[in-house]
Amino acid sequence: MNRKEMSRIAHAEHPIKSPLDDDSVGRLLERGLPRGNERVLDLGCGGGEWLLRALATRPHLHAEGVDISEDALAQAAAAAIDLGVQDRLVLHHRKAEDFVSAEPFDAVLSFGAAHAFGGLLPTLAAARRHLAPNGHVLLGEGFWDRPPSREAIDMLGNFTDLATTVERVVADGWTPVDAHVSTRRELDDYEWACWGSLAAWALDHPADPDSSRVLETAATRRWEWLRAYRDTWGFVSLVLRRTSDRA
Repeated sequence: MNRKEMSRIAHAEHPIKSPLDDDSVGRLLERGLPRGNERVLDLGCGGGEWLLRALATRPHLHAEGVDISEDALAQAAAAAIDLGVQDRLVLHHRKAEDFVSAEPFDAVLSFGAAHAFGGLLPTLAAARRHLAPNGHVLLGEGFWDRPPSREAIDMLGNFTDLATTVERVVADGWTPVDAHVSTRRELDDYEWACWGSLAAWALDHPADPDSSRVLETAATRRWEWLRAYRDTWGFVSLVLRRTSDRA
């Protein structure tokens, strides 16, 4: 079983691939899409969960998603047909960092795709290239809620604390107009759902040659979370505007 398939199974019971519940997703979209008729771009859209949610609740919205996974884009396309929004969704199979559009977008989203750009500030630079004047960027980023262990840094990356994260964003020319810091419940629900879904798949498919490896992976990831980073790692979702857009 390849990594993409394992990720699909892990997120089966938590369709937003970030530690956010439905209410938090809805609130972030309300703040980032205030008119309801925006053109929206998701850089690294995966299965299109954010775009599909926005399209289903805003009949005048149009969206485009970019991702390197054909399987994820096929999933997004099928879901769009089920929701009846396929005429307002365009999907691009390419690297997010290589995407070019002739027209700017009113909102640019990027959750879980910072690795594709090389970190927080390069992700914001990519979003800036596509953003129309007075547009919004919705971005998710991890941070250290308290000093992490070396083991946690090796697992998740060299994040900063929340205050420093926001300071870096502001120094890069952005103004936060809203944000959401994931609660302990959201963080825990996400981890339990991911590793529980993997474990359940392995238990339900004992004859599959990948069953033992998937069960072991679920156990390892659950142990890493509980022992190495549960008490130190946090997640912030930012709604940003360019500071230079002010009148």
